[in-house]
Amino acid sequence: MSIENRIRIFIILIALLLFLPFNGLVHLFDWDEINFAESAREMITTGDYSTVRINFIPFWEKPPFFIWMQVISMQLFGINEFAARFPNAICGVLSLLVLFEIGTGLKNYKFGLAWTMAYGASILPFLYFKSGIIDPWFNLFIFSAIYFAFKYLTQREANRKATINMILSAGILGLATLTKGPVAILLFGVPIFLFLLIERKFKLLKWVDILLFSLVLFFTGGAYHLYQIFSGNWKLVVDFIDYQLKLMKTEDAGHGGSIFYHPLVLFVGMFPTSILAFRAFFNKSIENNDYRKLMIVLFCVVLVIFSLIKTKIVHYSSLCYFPLSYLAAVSIYDIYINKATLSKLGKTFILVVGSIWAITPGIVQLVATRIPADVLKKYIKDDFAIACIDTAVHWSGFEFLIGLAFGIGLIVAVFYLKGTKQILAIYGSTALFVFLFMLLLVPKIEKYSQGPAIGFISAFEGKPVWISTLGYKSYAPYFYSGKTSRACPEGDEEEFLLHGKTGREVYFVAKITGVQEFMDKNPQLVIIEKKGGFVLIKRVVIQ
Repeated sequence: MSIENRIRIFIILIALLLFLPFNGLVHLFDWDEINFAESAREMITTGDYSTVRINFIPFWEKPPFFIWMQVISMQLFGINEFAARFPNAICGVLSLLVLFEIGTGLKNYKFGLAWTMAYGASILPFLYFKSGIIDPWFNLFIFSAIYFAFKYLTQREANRKATINMILSAGILGLATLTKGPVAILLFGVPIFLFLLIERKFKLLKWVDILLFSLVLFFTGGAYHLYQIFSGNWKLVVDFIDYQLKLMKTEDAGHGGSIFYHPLVLFVGMFPTSILAFRAFFNKSIENNDYRKLMIVLFCVVLVIFSLIKTKIVHYSSLCYFPLSYLAAVSIYDIYINKATLSKLGKTFILVVGSIWAITPGIVQLVATRIPADVLKKYIKDDFAIACIDTAVHWSGFEFLIGLAFGIGLIVAVFYLKGTKQILAIYGSTALFVFLFMLLLVPKIEKYSQGPAIGFISAFEGKPVWISTLGYKSYAPYFYSGKTSRACPEGDEEEFLLHGKTGREVYFVAKITGVQEFMDKNPQLVIIEKKGGFVLIKRVVIQ
């Protein structure tokens, strides 16, 4: 067996070991994880796989491709958290294999292996491959489409037939569009256009290939919405387009932030890759070829677009993980081949940013178990957060050791190791830290943030009652109660549950900070239980 095939098997096994275990240990997180899983559940419940729904009405915000993946997973593993997250674990395996193949093609298997490590062992990609959100697949499709477009240009430059790569690029971009929407075309088109402009390569394009690309993209990416149009669902398509435009113009769901939001997220969240990438980003002598230029253009385009868009959510800039990890791989390969070393500034950043992550378990444990509420109120001006921290959660007292071990590992790597051993120690420590953080810390954090609310809701699963939320938006009542239909076919469901003839007992979950206003306006509501930052309310029929 060739060394490349042995590496492929190794990548598959390691990726499955890191990304698959314990994915059902934690409830799905509002909003995105529960949102997509609920759409998949409702497809199964209704038997209608052609329309995305939330609360049993058409949901125009997302196309169906990722949700179809979750449907298949739920058919295999049941309707649960593991099934909702399984597609992204598979995406993690495929992403690392894709990077190995591309890296091997660009240089050799050593570079391909460096790229897989720089991507898969960084903090945020690792976290997302254990999640149930759309972006890992969306990013993989866009990145792959860009790569095949690059191959097309390279083959055209060498006067070779390249039509198949153009078709592959368009088809994969179509899948990206079916996954999250037309923003895929923007994230593909702008960097390719700028690359062609900067490198003066427009002459390589053939009109017949552009036409073919457009047709393939139109019929793959537009297939779902074309089907909706032919089925008479014009409003769903119009609402979808309107939503895409709204995201660019306004803050969605309170997710606003500074223009420096995404640079900071990438610098801290892509540890340690973000730091290693700086060497190759600014130093042309390490590597200077067309693919490096394309990756820099891609990184800058994605960062600028999502820094300018009003809505700020962590995973919006996640396509940047690919070019960042490529640049980090260039640095790693330089360290391996040319015996280069990390600069003092690079080592300092490794220790500073690594320390931020290393102290996080200790801080979380300290706040949760040692600091009295009266003291916390002086620093946390949020009554809901204070109440959440008051939730009873078991701590062993040793969780801080995860961060301590990580910090020691980084110190040993920076001060006592050199070259490839240093890099392997940094990435190995990071991967182990994230794995243990997800296993031991995230379940506890989830119990504080939403655990009581989901506990209230889950208690009614399968029972003939209606349960919803008051004062805040959540998809948890749909998924975790096993809801099989809307309470009312049309109109405001909350108003119906508060005042209508429901035919069933009605319960609500509310945050403690907003509940009194509802109680004052609705004397038929009675608080029956309080836990953490949430209360369970029952509607009592007043004679």
